[in-house]
Amino acid sequence: MTLTAAPRATGSAAWAEALLLSFAQAGYTLAEPAILQPADPFLDLSGEDIRKSLYLTTDAGGEELCLRPDLTIPVARDYLASSNAGQPAGFSYLGPVFRYRGGRPSEFLQAGIESFGRLDRPAADAEMLALALEATAAFGLTEVEIRTGDVALFIALIDALDLYPVWRRRLIKDFNRKISLEQDLERLTLATGSTRNEYEGVLAALAGSDRKAALALVTDLMSIAGTTNVGGRSVSEIADRFLEQSTLKGGALPRDALDLIKRFLAISGDPDDSIARLRALATDAKLDLTAAIDAFESRVGFMAARGINTGSTRFSTSFGRGLDYYTGFEFELHARGSGVEPLVAGGRYDGLMTQLGAKTPIPAVGFSVWVETLTQLVGKPAASGIGGSAS
Repeated sequence: MTLTAAPRATGSAAWAEALLLSFAQAGYTLAEPAILQPADPFLDLSGEDIRKSLYLTTDAGGEELCLRPDLTIPVARDYLASSNAGQPAGFSYLGPVFRYRGGRPSEFLQAGIESFGRLDRPAADAEMLALALEATAAFGLTEVEIRTGDVALFIALIDALDLYPVWRRRLIKDFNRKISLEQDLERLTLATGSTRNEYEGVLAALAGSDRKAALALVTDLMSIAGTTNVGGRSVSEIADRFLEQSTLKGGALPRDALDLIKRFLAISGDPDDSIARLRALATDAKLDLTAAIDAFESRVGFMAARGINTGSTRFSTSFGRGLDYYTGFEFELHARGSGVEPLVAGGRYDGLMTQLGAKTPIPAVGFSVWVETLTQLVGKPAASGIGGSAS
């Protein structure tokens, strides 16, 4: 695909309009979701931490609303409410989003693409990366750094290790939060080999086989003791927290499993080399990671077929983007030597659609373009050659 060159002497809106035209030429229909959105989906899917960044209000019926902080969730909600829900469909968007950013403008433009319903996941992933590269090229940036990862590989590893459910949930949830994941692993390291209280072992074992039964047991014991609520929390909430903390205290993770997680998270570099190291780790540890590694390898093949120089693409098993709803491929494009903020960022989020109300899972992948960041770089001399280019 060849993009129409954008005008160089205009502001961000003109650049963004040219970008939107290129998305239309690629076959993506313009989506225009409402600016005012229900707040719950953002809070539920991004966590309460996002609340401090939202611009919130409440309507006469008591529903909490917000100015949209991004466009992925609003576009997905509109798709699910349409007659095409569940069918393959692709959308582009361009519009203002609103988020407190500490000293920077709280209203800024965001453009992007969302692709729903495609079952050819590796090919769809590669298409998103190719289109993202073309988007940066449309702004005159032909030298970019490509950073990629795949949370599906980490999930496959954790599932193969057969951990207690509480640790499975915690590690997968914290994967996209590097500091939290590092704290989990440090906590596990300290817990391994430590002396456990007897009740911790019992509860950990019970939670490992039947969390609901363990929760019911703790709740009943607290009710018998006459506990009603503490600090505004109900008995069930207290019991749930107690059960989780008891299991976490117990460690509940063999030393060899912890070592394997650390070995896995140390793999990075060239995608082909990373694939070989992942297969070697799986063979050495006798873990079945074949399906996840095969999907990764297939994606790399589709990337190469689209003209992307995969040898200059940096892959890391520990790469994450800080959002809970990613389920597979994740990527960011950065201007070389320009700081930590991405120019384009996105990935696969197959789990989001059911969380938003879809009755059956719907594959989904997409990316957002940070128009403001790109516009600030326009006019700087572009280096010759492309770190990764799309045909």
